[in-house]
Amino acid sequence: QVHLVESGGGLVQPGGSQRLSCAASGFTFTIYAMSWYRQAPGKQRELVATVTGRGTTYYADSMKGRFTISRDNAKDVVYLQMNSLKPEDTAVYYCHVRLGEHYDYWGQGTQVTVSS
Repeated sequence: QVHLVESGGGLVQPGGSQRLSCAASGFTFTIYAMSWYRQAPGKQRELVATVTGRGTTYYADSMKGRFTISRDNAKDVVYLQMNSLKPEDTAVYYCHVRLGEHYDYWGQGTQVTVSS
């Protein structure tokens, strides 16, 4: 059974940093791309970043240069390092994996609030 468990959210001041983690289980972690999405109140869920099994990364334009996605294939964990956080980064952040067509899995989400 696939499980994705996020951690690391919380309250952070503008300009601060936060690192999110997503522990994965129930599938062969090393061969699948992993992604982080986020959903702000009243907005649609949006892609933040993706990392392939080999470590190739992709970022949404608004996150480039501030966020870094990485993975530890030995631990089955994917990370999202967020720097220079802004109030508009406030959202619930979700870990995601697609194992095949119609096989999308999500974590429960972790809240990140950027506020002074």
